[in-house]
Amino acid sequence: MYFGEIKNCDIADGPGVRITLFVSGCRNRCPGCFQPQTWAFDYGRPFDRAAEDEVLRLLAPAYIRGLTILGGEPFEPENQETLYPFLRRFRNQYPGKDLWMFSGYTLENMLREGAHPHTVWTLPILSLADVLVDGPFIQEQKDLLLRFRGSRNQRLLDVPASLQRGEPVLWTDGQDRGRA
Repeated sequence: MYFGEIKNCDIADGPGVRITLFVSGCRNRCPGCFQPQTWAFDYGRPFDRAAEDEVLRLLAPAYIRGLTILGGEPFEPENQETLYPFLRRFRNQYPGKDLWMFSGYTLENMLREGAHPHTVWTLPILSLADVLVDGPFIQEQKDLLLRFRGSRNQRLLDVPASLQRGEPVLWTDGQDRGRA
Protein backbone atom coordinates (compact mmCIF):
# COMPACT_ATOMS: atom_id res chain seq x y z
CA MET A 1 0.00 0.00 0.00
CA TYR A 2 1.10 3.56 -0.70
CA PHE A 3 0.08 6.79 0.98
CA GLY A 4 0.00 10.36 -0.20
CA GLU A 5 0.27 12.24 3.08
CA ILE A 6 0.40 12.02 6.84
CA LYS A 7 -1.22 15.17 8.18
CA ASN A 8 -0.24 16.33 11.65
CA CYS A 9 -2.72 18.38 13.71
CA ASP A 10 -5.73 18.01 11.38
CA ILE A 11 -8.99 19.56 12.63
CA ALA A 12 -11.16 18.95 9.54
CA ASP A 13 -11.49 15.16 9.39
CA GLY A 14 -13.06 14.32 12.74
CA PRO A 15 -13.49 15.96 16.13
CA GLY A 16 -10.56 17.48 17.99
CA VAL A 17 -6.97 17.53 16.84
CA ARG A 18 -6.12 14.43 14.82
CA ILE A 19 -3.46 12.66 12.81
CA THR A 20 -4.71 11.85 9.33
CA LEU A 21 -3.39 9.24 6.92
CA PHE A 22 -4.30 9.66 3.24
CA VAL A 23 -3.93 6.23 1.62
CA SER A 24 -3.49 5.83 -2.13
CA GLY A 25 -5.70 3.94 -4.55
CA CYS A 26 -9.36 4.50 -5.34
CA ARG A 27 -11.65 3.01 -7.95
CA ASN A 28 -14.64 5.21 -7.03
CA ARG A 29 -13.13 8.25 -8.81
CA CYS A 30 -15.92 10.56 -7.70
CA PRO A 31 -16.31 13.64 -9.92
CA GLY A 32 -15.24 16.66 -7.89
CA CYS A 33 -13.04 14.62 -5.53
CA PHE A 34 -10.73 16.90 -3.51
CA GLN A 35 -7.84 14.39 -3.72
CA PRO A 36 -7.85 12.95 -7.26
CA GLN A 37 -4.09 12.39 -7.12
CA THR A 38 -4.77 9.64 -4.55
CA TRP A 39 -6.71 7.57 -7.08
CA ALA A 40 -3.45 6.01 -8.31
CA PHE A 41 -2.43 3.02 -6.21
CA ASP A 42 1.26 3.97 -6.47
CA TYR A 43 0.88 7.64 -5.54
CA GLY A 44 3.22 8.90 -2.82
CA ARG A 45 5.38 6.63 -0.70
CA PRO A 46 5.10 3.02 0.43
CA PHE A 47 3.33 2.61 3.76
CA ASP A 48 6.14 0.67 5.40
CA ARG A 49 7.13 0.16 9.04
CA ALA A 50 8.87 3.56 9.13
CA ALA A 51 5.65 5.29 7.98
CA GLU A 52 3.63 3.33 10.56
CA ASP A 53 6.08 4.36 13.27
CA GLU A 54 5.83 8.00 12.16
CA VAL A 55 2.02 7.98 12.48
CA LEU A 56 2.19 6.31 15.90
CA ARG A 57 4.81 8.82 17.10
CA LEU A 58 2.65 11.75 15.98
CA LEU A 59 -0.30 10.33 17.94
CA ALA A 60 1.59 10.44 21.27
CA PRO A 61 0.69 13.93 22.57
CA ALA A 62 -2.30 14.00 24.92
CA TYR A 63 -3.96 16.77 22.86
CA ILE A 64 -4.25 14.45 19.83
CA ARG A 65 -7.75 12.98 20.02
CA GLY A 66 -7.38 10.28 17.41
CA LEU A 67 -6.51 8.92 14.00
CA THR A 68 -8.37 9.42 10.74
CA ILE A 69 -7.84 7.19 7.69
CA LEU A 70 -9.05 8.42 4.31
CA GLY A 71 -7.74 8.60 0.83
CA GLY A 72 -7.88 7.46 -1.79
CA GLU A 73 -9.94 4.60 -0.50
CA PRO A 74 -8.94 2.69 2.65
CA PHE A 75 -11.38 -0.10 1.82
CA GLU A 76 -9.98 -0.97 -1.57
CA PRO A 77 -9.12 -4.66 -1.23
CA GLU A 78 -5.42 -3.95 -1.92
CA ASN A 79 -5.26 -1.58 1.07
CA GLN A 80 -7.11 -3.60 3.69
CA GLU A 81 -4.47 -6.26 4.31
CA THR A 82 -1.87 -3.57 5.10
CA LEU A 83 -4.21 -1.41 7.17
CA TYR A 84 -5.47 -4.14 9.49
CA PRO A 85 -2.20 -4.95 11.31
CA PHE A 86 -1.34 -1.24 11.50
CA LEU A 87 -4.74 -0.41 13.00
CA ARG A 88 -4.26 -3.18 15.57
CA ARG A 89 -0.92 -1.58 16.52
CA PHE A 90 -2.72 1.75 16.84
CA ARG A 91 -5.44 0.27 19.06
CA ASN A 92 -2.91 -1.54 21.27
CA GLN A 93 -0.73 1.54 21.68
CA TYR A 94 -3.50 4.14 22.02
CA PRO A 95 -6.67 2.48 23.37
CA GLY A 96 -8.12 5.83 24.51
CA LYS A 97 -7.88 7.57 21.13
CA ASP A 98 -10.62 7.23 18.55
CA LEU A 99 -10.43 5.98 14.97
CA TRP A 100 -12.38 7.60 12.14
CA MET A 101 -12.42 6.13 8.64
CA PHE A 102 -13.77 7.55 5.40
CA SER A 103 -14.98 5.43 2.49
CA GLY A 104 -16.75 6.00 -0.80
CA TYR A 105 -18.39 2.63 -0.26
CA THR A 106 -21.42 2.22 1.99
CA LEU A 107 -21.27 0.11 5.13
CA GLU A 108 -23.87 -2.24 3.67
CA ASN A 109 -21.72 -2.80 0.57
CA MET A 110 -18.56 -3.34 2.64
CA LEU A 111 -20.23 -6.07 4.67
CA ARG A 112 -21.90 -7.87 1.75
CA GLU A 113 -19.98 -10.98 0.74
CA GLY A 114 -19.09 -10.87 -2.93
CA ALA A 115 -19.18 -7.05 -3.08
CA HIS A 116 -16.03 -5.35 -4.40
CA PRO A 117 -14.77 -3.87 -1.11
CA HIS A 118 -15.57 -6.97 0.99
CA THR A 119 -12.51 -9.03 1.99
CA VAL A 120 -11.52 -11.15 4.98
CA TRP A 121 -10.10 -7.92 6.48
CA THR A 122 -13.20 -5.72 6.17
CA LEU A 123 -15.03 -6.72 9.35
CA PRO A 124 -11.83 -6.88 11.45
CA ILE A 125 -10.94 -3.35 10.31
CA LEU A 126 -14.44 -2.05 10.97
CA SER A 127 -14.41 -3.63 14.42
CA LEU A 128 -11.47 -1.36 15.29
CA ALA A 129 -13.18 1.83 14.04
CA ASP A 130 -15.34 4.23 16.03
CA VAL A 131 -16.85 6.27 13.20
CA LEU A 132 -17.21 5.58 9.49
CA VAL A 133 -18.04 8.36 7.06
CA ASP A 134 -19.50 6.35 4.18
CA GLY A 135 -20.84 6.88 0.70
CA PRO A 136 -19.40 8.40 -2.46
CA PHE A 137 -18.90 12.12 -2.83
CA ILE A 138 -21.69 13.37 -5.10
CA GLN A 139 -20.92 16.74 -6.65
CA GLU A 140 -24.63 17.63 -7.01
CA GLN A 141 -25.11 17.09 -3.25
CA LYS A 142 -22.02 19.04 -2.19
CA ASP A 143 -22.67 21.12 0.91
CA LEU A 144 -19.90 23.24 2.43
CA LEU A 145 -21.88 23.57 5.67
CA LEU A 146 -21.71 19.85 6.45
CA ARG A 147 -19.33 18.82 9.19
CA PHE A 148 -16.79 16.06 8.42
CA ARG A 149 -18.23 15.21 4.99
CA GLY A 150 -18.57 16.72 1.56
CA SER A 151 -22.00 15.76 0.25
CA ARG A 152 -25.45 15.26 1.82
CA ASN A 153 -25.64 11.56 0.91
CA GLN A 154 -22.63 10.71 3.07
CA ARG A 155 -23.34 9.37 6.55
CA LEU A 156 -21.48 9.59 9.85
CA LEU A 157 -21.92 6.12 11.33
CA ASP A 158 -21.32 4.87 14.85
CA VAL A 159 -19.48 1.71 13.85
CA PRO A 160 -19.68 -0.30 17.11
CA ALA A 161 -23.44 0.35 17.37
CA SER A 162 -23.95 -0.39 13.66
CA LEU A 163 -22.13 -3.72 13.88
CA GLN A 164 -23.99 -4.65 17.06
CA ARG A 165 -27.43 -3.86 15.59
CA GLY A 166 -26.66 -5.19 12.12
CA GLU A 167 -27.80 -1.93 10.51
CA PRO A 168 -26.37 1.57 10.10
CA VAL A 169 -26.60 3.73 13.23
CA LEU A 170 -25.85 7.41 12.83
CA TRP A 171 -23.12 8.98 14.94
CA THR A 172 -24.33 11.85 17.09
CA ASP A 173 -22.23 15.02 17.06
CA GLY A 174 -20.45 15.38 20.37
CA GLN A 175 -20.68 11.66 21.07
CA ASP A 176 -17.48 10.34 22.65
CA ARG A 177 -16.59 6.91 21.32
CA GLY A 178 -13.10 6.60 22.81
CA ARG A 179 -12.31 3.08 23.97
CA ALA A 180 -10.30 3.86 27.12
